[in-house]
Amino acid sequence: MPGLLERHAPDLSIVNGENSAGGLGITDRTGKDLFDMGFDVITLGNHTYRRKEAYEYLDQAERVIRPANFMTTAPGRGHVIVEAGGMRVCVINLIGMLQLQAARSPFVEADALLSRLAGDADAFVIDFHAEVTSEKVAMGWHLDGRAAAVLGTHTHVPTADARVLPQGTAYISDVGMTASRTSVLGVKYQQALEGFRTHLPQRFETADEDVWVNAVVVEVNERGLADSITPVLEPVPSG
Repeated sequence: MPGLLERHAPDLSIVNGENSAGGLGITDRTGKDLFDMGFDVITLGNHTYRRKEAYEYLDQAERVIRPANFMTTAPGRGHVIVEAGGMRVCVINLIGMLQLQAARSPFVEADALLSRLAGDADAFVIDFHAEVTSEKVAMGWHLDGRAAAVLGTHTHVPTADARVLPQGTAYISDVGMTASRTSVLGVKYQQALEGFRTHLPQRFETADEDVWVNAVVVEVNERGLADSITPVLEPVPSG
């Protein structure tokens, strides 16, 4: 992170931290670790509630957000507004309906939040944590011209479709992951292969060889829309 922050000098750094606690969920310790690295906002996803000891942390940590279209009674909050680059930036976390556990449509939820928060924020950034590419692409078009960025997460593989849509929304179907490339989605590939080969349960361990950062840099103008989106794909220095 120090090298990335120095090179790109972002006004706001957002990380999806739902796999930070041993690959599943988040804890107060891993959340603190991420903030200490220089991140400003942590988003989550389908593993948000894997660790019950984190429930209180989710209620207390203002800059840790979970999908807004989870049950309203669930711990945590679905958006946060922060000051960055002289703007009020609202970061919203949403989860997809297809193959995941959304309580409400992310499209309806996005409309409701953008309408309700319109006077409170100058720009909106959406982490759309979803399984199916078509649902992510549809969300990009749905929010084009209304959000600075719609950034897909969850599938761990960076996609090659980063662009600014016609009305000014930066879009990518999946940012990717920060993890070992000598792995299957971050776990030791030998264990994943054994599971596919035998159809028997396997104990997965996090791979730590050849770790890469996957990210994007979005440049936002004074209108709260994007001028550019640039993928960042680079190895983590060893040692």
